[in-house]
Amino acid sequence: MLRAMWASATGMRAQQMNIDVIANNLANVNTAGFKRSQAAFQDLIYDRLRSPGASSDDGSGIPVGIQIGLGTQLSSVGKIFTAGKPQQTGRELDVMIEGRGFFKVTLADGTEAYTRDGSFQVSSEGEIVTSDGYKVDGFDAVDPNATALAISPNGTISEIVNGSATQKGQIDLYTFVNPSGLLAVGHNLFTPSSASGDAVSGTPGSNGVGTVQQGFLEMSNVEVVQEMVNMIIAQRAYEVNTKAIQASDEMLQAANNIRR
Repeated sequence: MLRAMWASATGMRAQQMNIDVIANNLANVNTAGFKRSQAAFQDLIYDRLRSPGASSDDGSGIPVGIQIGLGTQLSSVGKIFTAGKPQQTGRELDVMIEGRGFFKVTLADGTEAYTRDGSFQVSSEGEIVTSDGYKVDGFDAVDPNATALAISPNGTISEIVNGSATQKGQIDLYTFVNPSGLLAVGHNLFTPSSASGDAVSGTPGSNGVGTVQQGFLEMSNVEVVQEMVNMIIAQRAYEVNTKAIQASDEMLQAANNIRR
């Protein structure tokens, strides 16, 4: 019975973490470029009272054995990099990736980070930056006299000055062998890790990195209905584990109340 209490406690802790993941997904349902997270669990070690294949008293082999699990634990929380729904904005500095690639940005300390959020801005120096002011790779400084900025699906950037088009950079996209291994650092940014592998660059439209679409944003891939169902399942699992603890407690109470 004590074993059941501890196993149920691990189940309650696991479902609490599951709810934490679901809550973060729901909080970012309107975050451009956000990728939902998914919790995965695994069982803990087993109390092996009798090993399968062991010999019984009469020398015959035991086919199954007795193994009692000791609960569960969170094994991973991975990002799901399915595409989010496109949203047309008509804004020339909103750029959406159609495919697996990431934009590269340079952080304040000079390190590189990657994002799927294509809602870019122009800094006071004419540089194309993220909403946090990080420079976006591939863009040249914009001419203050430019009247329009055009981005083709293959990443070629052109600006219109006095009615003439001039190329002003080339957007490259970056892919990873294991994008789920990227480190989420907030602000819609990811940094590489030993699990993700190094970034591999490619021109949009080649090497399977995808293409870019100007005037669109990729919204979050969170499905509210799916998250609500997951939340209900997690809540019910939490309740069932509390019932198991309650049942174990009542059984211990009955045992303690035995009179000779």
